[in-house]
Amino acid sequence: MLDLLGEAWSITLIGLIGGVFLGLAARLGRFCTLGMIEDAHFGQDRTRLWMWVVALGTAMAVNFAAEGAGLIRLHQAIYLYNGFTLAGAALGGLMFGYGMAQAGNCGFGMLARLGGGDLRAMVIALVMGVAAYAMLSGPLAALRERLFPIDQHPDAAQGWAHYLGATTGLPGWTIGLALGIVVLIAAALSLLRHARHKNLFWGLVAGLAISSGFLGTAHVANTGFEHWLVHSHSFTAPVGDTIRYTMSSSGLEPDFAIGSVFGVLIGAFLGSLIRDGFRWEACEDPRELKRQMGGAILMGFGAVLAAGCSIGQGLSALSLLSFHAPVVAASVWLGGWIGLRQLILGHGLAREF
Repeated sequence: MLDLLGEAWSITLIGLIGGVFLGLAARLGRFCTLGMIEDAHFGQDRTRLWMWVVALGTAMAVNFAAEGAGLIRLHQAIYLYNGFTLAGAALGGLMFGYGMAQAGNCGFGMLARLGGGDLRAMVIALVMGVAAYAMLSGPLAALRERLFPIDQHPDAAQGWAHYLGATTGLPGWTIGLALGIVVLIAAALSLLRHARHKNLFWGLVAGLAISSGFLGTAHVANTGFEHWLVHSHSFTAPVGDTIRYTMSSSGLEPDFAIGSVFGVLIGAFLGSLIRDGFRWEACEDPRELKRQMGGAILMGFGAVLAAGCSIGQGLSALSLLSFHAPVVAASVWLGGWIGLRQLILGHGLAREF
């Protein structure tokens, strides 16, 4: 594939294929972070929570099994290579989660909705992508780097499995694999007890899509001649990457992130045709759009501070058991819960928290 397409297009294709399956999971399996939080707290339904856990367990088991088989060195993955601050992880996660509730979905969910014809999602995704780049490399970048520095650790993976492995003398991959299998089996049994076979299937698909990103980018990075990051799907800064590429592709090369974004759009479009038909939707309430755009700005800022979104940290990084992913995931959940509570129950009740 590298000889035929070249490294840049090969890695873009890897992101595209994984993105297509994630887009299908969103439209056909209702795989959604905000929907999961809302169902669990306000709908008394944990089906989507267990589906998310299935995805996490699947990705974790595959990632660490691949390391055990010598197919990948997880030390190379950006989430285990870079050391992020706990303050940035917590604050960024809270900002992202609250913004996600105000916007009505996360970056991944916005792309899935846009693929089904929701024009509001296009506006919100654009605002989020621009806000992310303002924090990543724009006017707020210097302040971010000063307050939340990132240190590189090429020799010691910044993850719990590898830390426990070094402490106990066991290979780190055995700890990650065992935990992934336990998590996967527990979640799968819960779904099967309630005959949620479709949710189990799409949870498995989402988890495999996450692992395909790590395995694919590692293969290109280790066999090609150019420098490529080993990472997987995330949907905040990559939206900004895609905006830049769309405007000036002659001066940029495609990459995994751009392929991933287009893949979700394609998968969501196909899923909308299969499920209930593609149809255009617009925003009829300017006040609602104003709130959603404000949420998009918070998501863009928060995802950069946390070094990932609900998918980038909540699935991709967490499936590697990185040190900071649990903090980000918990903060995103808390921020989402506060935002949803505010919207559903009112501002006064939200302040009681």
